[in-house]
Amino acid sequence: MEHVPFDDAETYEPEEGWGRAALAGSEKFTFEWFEKPAGHSSPMHDHENEQVCVCLEGELTVHTEEETVVLGEYDSVHLESWEAHRVENATDERAVGLDVFAPGRGFDFWTDREE
Repeated sequence: MEHVPFDDAETYEPEEGWGRAALAGSEKFTFEWFEKPAGHSSPMHDHENEQVCVCLEGELTVHTEEETVVLGEYDSVHLESWEAHRVENATDERAVGLDVFAPGRGFDFWTDREE
């Protein structure tokens, strides 16, 4: 068993106010809690990992090249491997979500990323 108290989780802030915390996971899957400040959007990107994004608080808008969906509290979306997407908080309030990646990944996806 691997217990990861939230206050002890590895954290990363790709941009000011956009915080991420690595929760318990493995090489097969990882869970990342995240918060997005009002008006923030991640850049359009893709990755080898399948992803499920769950909105825990507020509202998140997920854009792909083909469609856009708005996630309310506890709504989720599945993104295939290599499906280009970006996640936006288009509201005036903070949004909180949970990303699940399979296979698992670390924060090096963002830290080693070339723009």
